[in-house]
Amino acid sequence: MRRQMLGVLAGALALFLAACGGQQPQAPATQAPAGGGLSGGAATEAPAAVAPTTAPAATAAPAPAGGAAAQPTAGGRLQTIISRGKLICGVNQVLPGFGNVDSAGNFSGFDVDFCKAVAAAIFDDPTRVEYRPLTAQERFTAVQSGEVDVLIRNTTWTLTRDGSVGLDFGPVTFYDGQGMMVRKDSGIDTLEDMEGARICVQTGTTTELNLADNFRQRNLTFEAVVFQEADPTFAAYDSGQCDGFTTDKSGLVSYQTKAANPADHKILDVTMSKEPLAPSVLQGDPQWADAVRWVVLATIQGEEFGITSANIGDFANSEDPNIRRFLGIEGELGQGIGLPNDFAARVIRHVGNYGEIYNRNLGPDTPFNLPRGLNTLYSEGGLLYSPPFR
Repeated sequence: MRRQMLGVLAGALALFLAACGGQQPQAPATQAPAGGGLSGGAATEAPAAVAPTTAPAATAAPAPAGGAAAQPTAGGRLQTIISRGKLICGVNQVLPGFGNVDSAGNFSGFDVDFCKAVAAAIFDDPTRVEYRPLTAQERFTAVQSGEVDVLIRNTTWTLTRDGSVGLDFGPVTFYDGQGMMVRKDSGIDTLEDMEGARICVQTGTTTELNLADNFRQRNLTFEAVVFQEADPTFAAYDSGQCDGFTTDKSGLVSYQTKAANPADHKILDVTMSKEPLAPSVLQGDPQWADAVRWVVLATIQGEEFGITSANIGDFANSEDPNIRRFLGIEGELGQGIGLPNDFAARVIRHVGNYGEIYNRNLGPDTPFNLPRGLNTLYSEGGLLYSPPFR
């Protein structure tokens, strides 16, 4: 009996090892666009900045400029986007530097540029985006219902949102942390000085939860003055209804420029939380999640390679196999994620690498002049790092 049992176990183990070592199913082939990428070696000159873009009207779905469309999984979100002819991207519209809309309906900002990057990868055209402005309360429902294809709206990646809310997050696009703004003449220099303070905070956010946690940890009391949307929250603080205003530090820098007298306010030297901001899509469509993920990573890898929107043409004849694969000059890296093989080249040519996107929206030549800090390449002491494009 013991010998028979050992024989059965040995057979089962052999079947298991055979399954583990077997061939994995191949992703559907993706045809690289003819004439795309950098073939021919001609230098490509790009504009210095990506102009704010008004969402175009819905159109039929022609193939991306320069060749055939990507071949995504049938029935997936990427196929829906290609058939529709545009990307629908959920964004903020009241946070200058990240997501803002002007009086003419033009959207601009750091997050908006990543919407453009996804559209550029799919269509070879960064204007093929419909921007869907969403409040903090609306954003997750919009993803869950399929109203938007992707949410790129200063949203913190958390376990709960990744799990029970039903989102899949892409790579972190901005490493942030929660801060506190107060008036310079308030006498407040630390959170400990805010015992019993009235603090304006937007409800339905991690900001509200972190505020309660931080004050409880310090055995401090406070009164939360809550609002559904960000602009009224800041307006209440600016009008004197609150002693402090709290949100992500990037948001504080942005809102300070909106104050009636920006010089009257200061941001405390305290970080109340980790706030990794990242794009998100609906769970259950791994190819679409991969496509968004690798578009973001392409901007990071492009900066590491030193490839910009201005010099990308200079790399057409590169002999570095890593760069040739990255730009789609050789290999078929786009196959498994339903994108053209030159998707990374499209992103950088039209929108730029990560450093270009950051500096255009948040850098020294903007009203924010926000130091990159953790949002620099790993080789420069930051946290930005792309897995290999191979």
